[in-house]
Amino acid sequence: MRILGLDLGERRIGIALSDPTGTLAVPLLTISHTALRRDLAEVAHLAKTRRVERIVVGWPRNMDGTSGPAARKAEAFARALREMVDVPVDLWDERLSTAAADRSLIEAGARREHRRAVRDRVAAALIVQTYLEARPWERDAPAGETGKGV
Repeated sequence: MRILGLDLGERRIGIALSDPTGTLAVPLLTISHTALRRDLAEVAHLAKTRRVERIVVGWPRNMDGTSGPAARKAEAFARALREMVDVPVDLWDERLSTAAADRSLIEAGARREHRRAVRDRVAAALIVQTYLEARPWERDAPAGETGKGV
């Protein structure tokens, strides 16, 4: 199962893709945010050309599990994306994924400039990898209602 993952940021969207077996996630690219319609169209195009079977959108909930402004933005993005694609679009708890991506890049010895350039797509890969390991689609959850621990 090929899965496309998104890490939505204020200025950029990190994108990752799983391998065809649904085992490993790899960073793919970063797109600069310009307008919601354009961002949605670009993600929908990627989903079609990469033949993904599922899209997972990082859901940056607060540490207490509530939804703040960033989580509500991800929820709105996922709702709009569902209307543009023919595959399930799930939200996935991504608390601290960007911090974890930064930490792994530092441990790998990446320079600050390089970290800034790839951080978002590495965070997206971490989101996809945790999603793959949890395999929530096997629990028969309705599309859009998955989430870590749900």
